[in-house]
Amino acid sequence: MERPRILTGDRPTGRLHLGHYVGTLANRVRLQDTYQCFFIIADLHMLTTKYEYLAEVGRDVRELVLDYLAVGIDPNKSTTYLQSQVPEVTELATIFSMLVSVPRLQRVPTLKEVMRDLRIGTASLGLLSYPVLQAADILMVRASLVPVGKDQASHVEVTREIAQRFNALYGDVFPVPEALIGDVPTLPGTNGTAKMSKSLDNAIYLADDPGTVQRRVMGMYTDPTRIHSTDPGHLKGNPVFIYHDVFNPNKAEVAELKARYRAGKVGDVEVKRRLVEALTAFLAPIQERRRQFAEQPSLVEAILRQGSELARQEARRTLVDAKRAMGLDYFSASFARDD
Repeated sequence: MERPRILTGDRPTGRLHLGHYVGTLANRVRLQDTYQCFFIIADLHMLTTKYEYLAEVGRDVRELVLDYLAVGIDPNKSTTYLQSQVPEVTELATIFSMLVSVPRLQRVPTLKEVMRDLRIGTASLGLLSYPVLQAADILMVRASLVPVGKDQASHVEVTREIAQRFNALYGDVFPVPEALIGDVPTLPGTNGTAKMSKSLDNAIYLADDPGTVQRRVMGMYTDPTRIHSTDPGHLKGNPVFIYHDVFNPNKAEVAELKARYRAGKVGDVEVKRRLVEALTAFLAPIQERRRQFAEQPSLVEAILRQGSELARQEARRTLVDAKRAMGLDYFSASFARDD
């Protein structure tokens, strides 16, 4: 019996950070033993906000795959592929674009957030229809589960609506996928904003060396109402303690720090130093695996080549089934040719 399928991935806009890890990467690693996993390097999605200078994209793709390998994504258990090497997905996206309205896409919350964060005055057609192409990515491999960060849940809802609309019109071709949110839905940025983000430069990256981790942690936002270390501190909304809860395995130490912080018996410097130690220990094995994989110069290319070939085979089968259901397969035999 074929295992149920997962589709998720990332845009190649730079290295991944701790927010990516808790939001989706940890789930991917856990699920690859029980699901048939497809992990997309979404370079076409990248064009929605970054299209003027693309010389570094190849480097970013490589860094992204190395991050995948470093956290434990196994190419022998899962399929990692490059979106632009599967052109069938754009045809499927065109079909899906007929099934969703412009006002519906304008209501997707992340559209306004991206435009605000990147200071985009007017959305391009590509940015507006981002969730439609994402739906094509997901349904192309007939994924039933989509591990995403909390901010992407609204995109999965668009995918569900498109799948339901298509199936109602043409018959049951596509599964209606579910979103799977990580154990920590949103990891706040080091500056105290709502989420960790590459574009806001408030992130700690999986590949950051100990010195960089220390610099970023020691500069973290804490409790703005606390003037002196003897002042009682607040834990709610304090990123330093949120990170302790997630990444510090010594729960007794975390509980002790919290109690002392509330009572005004520990300073921010000590709390942050303990966090530096916890994060450095957490990242060390990830970075060692990354170093070992990076020493294999042809590994990333081999993984992407094999993965893209498998993904394209799935895309071709899905597109044939979708067009047949729609009645768009007329003259197909006449146009068929050997590749």
